Amino acid sequence: MSQTELSAEEVAAQDRRDFLFLTTGAAGTVAAAAAVWPLIDQMNPSADVLALASIEVDVSDVAVGTQLTVEWLGKPVFIRRRTPEEIDEARKVPLSALVDPLARNDNLPPDAPATDENRALDKGGEWLVQIGVCTHLGCVPLGNRAGDFDGWFCPCHGSHYDSAGRIRKGPAPRNLQIPVARFVDDKTIKLG
Repeated sequence: MSQTELSAEEVAAQDRRDFLFLTTGAAGTVAAAAAVWPLIDQMNPSADVLALASIEVDVSDVAVGTQLTVEWLGKPVFIRRRTPEEIDEARKVPLSALVDPLARNDNLPPDAPATDENRALDKGGEWLVQIGVCTHLGCVPLGNRAGDFDGWFCPCHGSHYDSAGRIRKGPAPRNLQIPVARFVDDKTIKLG
């Protein structure tokens, strides 16, 4: 008998061996996937983060010249209803006087200039919504017309922001970030 000719028993044994190799490999693949899945799944955002991905804020009680601070995605958000004087002061500042020439407004293209109009939520400029985190080291600036430019002041390292949230003096490299925000109705702002 030649080596190429196999008996029926040898063929059956080889088929069983191939079947066992394939089923063992498939079972190993399934077991590895089952072991790795919890590691991959834990990287997804938690339910509480997903619930806060967008929130609606009632601003009906915010008087002109005051500020409301809310927490969104674990960060403070300043919602300021500016006075006509604050709006005029911010709109008179030439772009050449700004440390950061970009609006940093998530509602606009990344290269939008830091004009007051590009930072305000509404056309009239009365509403300003921004993340209340100093762009230097992440402190929370003081508001209510604080600092040298009647806006926000970070006492930790001396960053001064104007009434449009633009960095004007100090170590902070960027303007305060404007999050995705819009009016749902006359009394409600939606963040996210």
